[in-house]
Amino acid sequence: MAKVTLENMGTEIAKVLEKYGDEVRENVEDATVAVGKIGVKALKNEASTKFGGTGKYAKGWRATTEQTRIGTVVILHNKDLPGLPHLLEHGHAMRGGGRVPGRVHIKPVEDQLMEEFEQEVRAKL
Repeated sequence: MAKVTLENMGTEIAKVLEKYGDEVRENVEDATVAVGKIGVKALKNEASTKFGGTGKYAKGWRATTEQTRIGTVVILHNKDLPGLPHLLEHGHAMRGGGRVPGRVHIKPVEDQLMEEFEQEVRAKL
């Protein structure tokens, strides 16, 4: 370990903080991608359990990873039936009048993923 003089102490502290920041960013990115994969599996399972049918809705769930200016973002979406999740989750009006009540299946998965993400990040830090 090199000796740090008073003149270059600020530079050395900045290097350590930058290295730590890079490690944190990598760990958060890894946790984001891992939790996204867990989310797709959970949504597929939840959809097939709640709705059954042909399974097209359940099979359509995907995770898309994007790099943004502030970090990695994972978007969970239904590729095959993009408008349906909102209608099923929140309900919708019927053509002849009346309303179809929502069948909440995304919100519980979202809550589970938030907890999972927090645990992953805490474990890696």
